[in-house]
Formats: sequence, structure tokens, C-alpha cells
Amino acid sequence: MKAAQTVPVLMYHHISPVEGMITTSPSNFEDQLLWLKRRGYRSLSSDEFAGHLNGIPVPAKSVLITFDDGYLDNWVYAYPLLKKYGFTALVFLVTSWMHEGPVRNILGQGELPETPSHKECEDRIEQGRSDEVALRWSEIEAMRKDGVMEFHSHTHTHTRWDLIDPSSKNTHIVEELDLSRAALQAQLGSVSEHFCWPQGYFDPDYVRLAQEAGFRYLYTTQAFGQNRAGTDPAHICRFAVRNTSGHSVGRRIQVAVHPVIGPLFNKWKLWKRSRRNRG
Repeated sequence: MKAAQTVPVLMYHHISPVEGMITTSPSNFEDQLLWLKRRGYRSLSSDEFAGHLNGIPVPAKSVLITFDDGYLDNWVYAYPLLKKYGFTALVFLVTSWMHEGPVRNILGQGELPETPSHKECEDRIEQGRSDEVALRWSEIEAMRKDGVMEFHSHTHTHTRWDLIDPSSKNTHIVEELDLSRAALQAQLGSVSEHFCWPQGYFDPDYVRLAQEAGFRYLYTTQAFGQNRAGTDPAHICRFAVRNTSGHSVGRRIQVAVHPVIGPLFNKWKLWKRSRRNRG
């Protein structure tokens, strides 16, 4: 088997026909999965991806598919499409948003539940109405039992404590980690070593505290790096997948894994960003 040198990690939030930021339409998502399927790609589990980082070979055409937050549309649209094409994904859950209740209809099952835009989801969550836009524990368990989705921690409330209460942010993040772990343990019976930073923020204190809480594989929103064997598991790079065609996402994947073009592209993008930040 030819082994992957680097594994691209794809970051999604919403799969929904309702337009909005960080949202991919079901038709474009299906086209992206078709592109992967037709070219022989396979999605990794969290254990396989961790093994890759630790030097255990995985197939050359490997990707890791991730979803942040745990929105209802992940159940309604993403899950049935992933299952249709034989792919799996990781979902990082904001555990305070999840509630009990019966499973709702998914694609192919008649009338579908509303899947609002990202902004509307944020508004309803702020109003205490997260059950209208987030996954239920019953849906999480159904996807998990089916082997299509895995579920990991994304804190308990998704709060940027560094902005709200910076002097006590470390105390807050410890509480967030503890509450998230407790919810996952109670609902799923276990907690993995995989964790995703809320809104992409982390600092050295946060990394240390997450590791002390039992998380080893820390997922960022930083796009311009390669997840190669032997790289730091506390700094996993992901790139956001846009609402675009499979061919377009495929080009981004091919750049990400190229041994020469990939590092040059990342270096160029980081240089451009540093120039913007300077002024």
C-alpha cells in the first residue's frame, strides 16, 4: 500500500439548502463526495488519523472529514449523503446545545425539519432554542451506531472567554472541558482524546489545560499547514470547505497533499496574511 504523506482535514459546519455563511448546499456536498469517491479517496476514523500522526501508514488517498458544533442539518442532510457514498465524519459537539427527544426526518423521509441559516441558528441558540437547530442525543446515537459519524468535544457552550472574561479565561476553559467531558461520558459512555477549539481560539495555557484534561489531538481552524506523520497532534490544521463544486474542493485537496506545491502554497498564504495584518 502506498501510504499518505499528509492527510487533509476538511472542515464543515452546515449542509443545508438554506443559504448562509459556512454553509454548503446538499447538492454541492454530494458533488464533493462524488469527486472523492470517483478518485478512490477514503475517509479516516479518528483512530486511523491519530495513527497516521503517530507514524502508522494510511492509504495515500485519505482525508478526514469534520463538522463543527453539531447542527441539525448534519443529521438531515450530511449523514444520509455520507452514508450513500460510503464516507464517515467526525462531529465536534457543543454539548450544552444538545437535548433529548425523538429523531427527526432525514433526506428521503418525507417532510424535512427546518434547517436555518447560520445567523438564525446563532440567534435561536442565544434565545435558548437550541433544540430547534442542533442535534438531539437520539440522532447522535443513531449516527454513531450506524458507524457514519463519530462525536467529540467542542466545549460545553462555545464561548470565547478570552474576549468576555480574559482574567479568568483559564478557569472558564477548565469548566468547559469538564462539563463537555461529563456530558459525553453520560450520553455516549466514553470521551475521546480529540477536541476542537471553539471559534478557533487557543493559546499556550489553553493547550496545556486541554492536555491535562485528557485531550491529545487538538483541532484548529488554521488552514495552512500539512498534517504529516510525526507532526504535533496539538496543532492539527484544517481548511474550510466552501459552497462550491467537487472539482474545486478536489483542487484544494491536491494542493494540500503535494510535497512541493503544498508547503509553498501554505507559505505564500501565510505571507499574504502577515502583510494584511501589518496594515
